[in-house]
Amino acid sequence: MGYIDMHCDTLMEAMRRKSRTARRLEGTMVDVERLKRSGADAQFFAMFLPQNAKPEWFGPEMAPTPEEMLERMYEIFQRTLEECGDILAPAYCYEDLIKNRADKKISAFLTIENGYLVHGKPEHLKKFHEMGIRLITLTWNDPNCFGRHHSSVKEEMEQGLTAFGKEAVPYMNELGILVDVSHLSDGGFYDVAEVSKKPFVASHSNCRALAPSTRNLTDEMIRILADAGGVAGINFEPSFLNEDREDRVSRVERMCDHIQHFIDKGGAECVGIGTDFDGIGGDLEISDCTKMHLLFDTLHKRGYSDDDIDRIAYKNVERVIRDVMR
Repeated sequence: MGYIDMHCDTLMEAMRRKSRTARRLEGTMVDVERLKRSGADAQFFAMFLPQNAKPEWFGPEMAPTPEEMLERMYEIFQRTLEECGDILAPAYCYEDLIKNRADKKISAFLTIENGYLVHGKPEHLKKFHEMGIRLITLTWNDPNCFGRHHSSVKEEMEQGLTAFGKEAVPYMNELGILVDVSHLSDGGFYDVAEVSKKPFVASHSNCRALAPSTRNLTDEMIRILADAGGVAGINFEPSFLNEDREDRVSRVERMCDHIQHFIDKGGAECVGIGTDFDGIGGDLEISDCTKMHLLFDTLHKRGYSDDDIDRIAYKNVERVIRDVMR
């Protein structure tokens, strides 16, 4: 079954392994050849930009700056497109997605996780759009020019977007860049909902009612996201799935519980997939993209119709791409 995954960190993994491309990456959760075997329709490839890079993530000899990381991952993405043109094709909008599908190629969308390098300058957003970036996760785990990140501290979690953030969101709408609220504070979420003129997404977040992580959405947020025409992508990380944060098993049945909760609170059109592959750990039942069929098989066994499963797998995200990107 075709599916659209709104988030993977495979470019970071390729960079860490000093690989030229993401065509074949042994030991990762995603590479281009396995995406083909998995039946993927589209993959969003994130360029992850920590503000305080930790050298141990990339090997003792590497301590790249965010600027260097962006450059390296962008080069890997471009080389991957060049060397895997038989499988993969770039996508910047809905029309590209449809054309690539007709050509039997997987669409590759390029994204940024953490808008730190925007540095409060609209011209940087325009530059990123010109580079082909079509989604920006506004924050990661530090405050930046857009606003405050998620936090266990109530006062921090209540803080919203900065003045720049409130101007940047409508400008991103205008450019055709998807606004992503995964990792954002609760206050920031509500500000995005107020100022965004287009649907927005939580590309890799689950339900806080089922797993108390601050990375997840409350029931009220789910309703607001759905009313805005947005979509949340189910994250496969155990700590975002399980009520007990010490439980490090990522179970397909638990993913389905979160999917049902999204549907119960926001309707069948507000949930999609955002695996967070190559950015997560634990004992994963779906340990790489070739096992994605386990999720759809389980949904089918739980009584979901083919149309419902298609919505979750790709149609809901496809609609947002159509409504926002260009």
